Amino acid sequence: MSSESQRKSTNSSQNNTNINTTLIPSPPSSPVLHSSSAPPTLFESLKIIFLSSWINVLLIFVPLGYIAFGLKWSNTSVFVLNFLAIIPLAKLLGFATEDISLRVGQTIGGLLNATFGNAVELIVSIIALKEGQIRVVQASILGSIISNLLLVLGMCFVAGGFYYKKQYFNMTAAQTSSSLMALACIGLIIPAAFISSVETPEIVQTGSDHTSELLNLSHGTAIVLLIIYILYLLFQLKTHTHLYQDEGVIEDDEQPQLTLIVSFLLLAAVTVAVAFSAEYLVGSIEGIVETSGLSKTFVGLILLPIVGNAAEHVTAVTVAMKNKMDLAINVAAGSSMQIALFVSPLLVILGWIIGQQMTLFFRTFETIVLFISVLITNYLIQDGESNWLEGAMLLATYVIIALAFFFYPNHNE
Repeated sequence: MSSESQRKSTNSSQNNTNINTTLIPSPPSSPVLHSSSAPPTLFESLKIIFLSSWINVLLIFVPLGYIAFGLKWSNTSVFVLNFLAIIPLAKLLGFATEDISLRVGQTIGGLLNATFGNAVELIVSIIALKEGQIRVVQASILGSIISNLLLVLGMCFVAGGFYYKKQYFNMTAAQTSSSLMALACIGLIIPAAFISSVETPEIVQTGSDHTSELLNLSHGTAIVLLIIYILYLLFQLKTHTHLYQDEGVIEDDEQPQLTLIVSFLLLAAVTVAVAFSAEYLVGSIEGIVETSGLSKTFVGLILLPIVGNAAEHVTAVTVAMKNKMDLAINVAAGSSMQIALFVSPLLVILGWIIGQQMTLFFRTFETIVLFISVLITNYLIQDGESNWLEGAMLLATYVIIALAFFFYPNHNE
């Protein structure tokens, strides 16, 4: 009896243990996301922001650029100081966007990066468009595309080739980007072909104007390009994400460094600062052209893209030296594609809204330059491999184009 009662007691205790184990939930095996550490204080946040990149030493030029404009210094001083000021602001804009992207997931983060990735170029172009400097806007668009395709990508191939004999990247994703760039190139070539075909000597003598037809063509083409860009985002972020998993994804162990409120405040503050610096920069272009003898095309096509793409240059070259060519290709070619499919048609539509005659018509020389840039880039990335010689080819092409636009006469504008 005693052994039977002991056995019943043991079974009863085991059953109670099982019931308690079932009813009482076990403690979570992992802590709640981002709750393991206290959020950074305001001082710590500022320290993280200013120490995020060595480029931030150039932030001293932001107040200097404002002072130069307020005290009416020479146009050269205003241009140079605000030129240098926008470089670290572009880097901070990217830092804030990436920090927010870590919190909202890959899909929304991709949309944020797509929206703010070329925010500096967009702000500069909108201000120039508002002031009616159509040639500067068009040259800036073309320059951003060319500098990303030739200068940034060429530096990536050279820098990576210095450490690795041959580098590989996702050929399918790269070819998708290059094909979309070819489509954007077609969207810019057709208006030039349209004008060259309708402006026969007989029509020119009669004084016929085809501005309305060109504007309508540009507006329709801009809408089509924007639709293609939306479809590309759907392709990249929804239906074919496996092709881009290794391309703009942040490291798994990387955590947000700032609180969400601080990240949004930084994004807003930097955007406002870029807007003021860009306005002063664009306002000094006329004086720079008159005093230096440079053409507006050279300023817009060579100098302005360096401002907006400086942070991307550093990022792309850095990841290329780490043999992360998928990310380097995404930064360089992807940024070019965003300019061609998103920024340029958006500016055409904005010009349509505010009454500025912004079109997709580029002069024959500029159209040929764009076609050559897209053509050589497509040739060099179609095999999914890169080396330093291919980078040297891209850089050589860019230098030749820069020399051509340096000697481009002002009277042709």
